[in-house]
Amino acid sequence: MRLYGHVRALLRSERGFTLVESLVSMTILMTVMGAMTTLMVSGTNAEVDMNRRFQAQTEARLGLDKLRKDVHCSWNAAPAGTSGPLGVPAVTYYQRATLTMSAACPTSGGGTSITWCTVANGTGRYGLWRYLGTACSGTGRKVADYLTNANAFSYTAPVVGSKELKQLGVMLMVNLTPTKAERSYDLQDDLVLRNSTRA
Repeated sequence: MRLYGHVRALLRSERGFTLVESLVSMTILMTVMGAMTTLMVSGTNAEVDMNRRFQAQTEARLGLDKLRKDVHCSWNAAPAGTSGPLGVPAVTYYQRATLTMSAACPTSGGGTSITWCTVANGTGRYGLWRYLGTACSGTGRKVADYLTNANAFSYTAPVVGSKELKQLGVMLMVNLTPTKAERSYDLQDDLVLRNSTRA
């Protein structure tokens, strides 16, 4: 009976929280909410970064696929522009490659030359462009972005008597944050010019 009376007295009491109790409760709540907000913002930023990297990698893969179709249809390739060695063993890569093809080729758009090149988009960032004609100017379309290498094309002429076809080497290094080398996504392929003549 005594416990029941004590509970009734507490319920009837109009006493509230003290200022110190309110401040302590609010401080604890703000600390917990701050930690949760930091986690949510960090997760959101990571998701945005992952989506941007995935999109850049997908663009590079699709760009390589379009380049592959053009190369398979061409009979000659002429790399040009600035050059530099990459890889082991060192292979000379160039800034652009002009493909010579038949006007009847479905990917040529009625032209006989298509030029693929890397164009600077900013400091340490390049885009992969496809131009109709023999220069990196005029009517063109960017097919990939966030490349970290200016020189993406190499050329291999067949050895006489080997019965091999000409090859265009492609190296696309994609990275949204070039300062973090571990995030680099590299695509490398040797594309055969199927309409070229055998050596």
